[in-house]
Amino acid sequence: MEASSGGLRVRMAVGSDVGRRYRDNFDVWHVGVAPPCAVVADGMGDGPGSAAAGRITMAAFVDAISAPGAVGPAGLRAAVATIQSRVNVEGRRLGELTGCTLSALVLDDTGGWIVQVGDSRVYRLRDGLLELLTVDHTAAWLGAVYGWYPADSPQAAAARYRLTRYIGHPGHPEPDIMHVAPRPGDVFCVCTDGVAEQLSYELLGRRLGAGSDPAAIVDAIVADARQAGGSDNATAAVVCFRN
Repeated sequence: MEASSGGLRVRMAVGSDVGRRYRDNFDVWHVGVAPPCAVVADGMGDGPGSAAAGRITMAAFVDAISAPGAVGPAGLRAAVATIQSRVNVEGRRLGELTGCTLSALVLDDTGGWIVQVGDSRVYRLRDGLLELLTVDHTAAWLGAVYGWYPADSPQAAAARYRLTRYIGHPGHPEPDIMHVAPRPGDVFCVCTDGVAEQLSYELLGRRLGAGSDPAAIVDAIVADARQAGGSDNATAAVVCFRN
């Protein structure tokens, strides 16, 4: 899929693998050109609430960013607030945990807007340096930052499943919003934790730097996640910028 943003050409692709743990894929994804965007949502658990949260979130988010003037801090925050309310209503109807993550890169003429709720991620490869641009909204992230326990400890592993923010949270937490200015040669990856938790930093960096074909990069990342064990649904959207 191809688009343009801020005078740059944009190529995008997305792929997903159900993995070996679940019968169904509770990740939901979208790449589009009006506006150019890459969005992933990862349902919490493997029940009807997980599926409903991802479905409602993606449909409402894509619809919201298509409206005139919606791409910007105010519009994106309003979109997430509306989605929080809708998912909470569905959770009350279902009577079970109904939640998901949301990570998005949405482009306009000023550059890109990152939207983050939960522990899916947005990475950027620039000049050979892979950077994680988002923060995981988990107890594990807080534990790593404040030294509550070693990063490779059983406590840290358990804390990765304790989300402090997610879509469907009863407290209606707000998203992180960040503006980025893509440059020619930048490669962004928007992915669920089935990718982030199974691919090492070094391997993900090599994959994102392996060429200019986002579809080939996505195929390699998804295959790597399955080869690493396939312990979760794994979804990656790759966005490449060129002159």
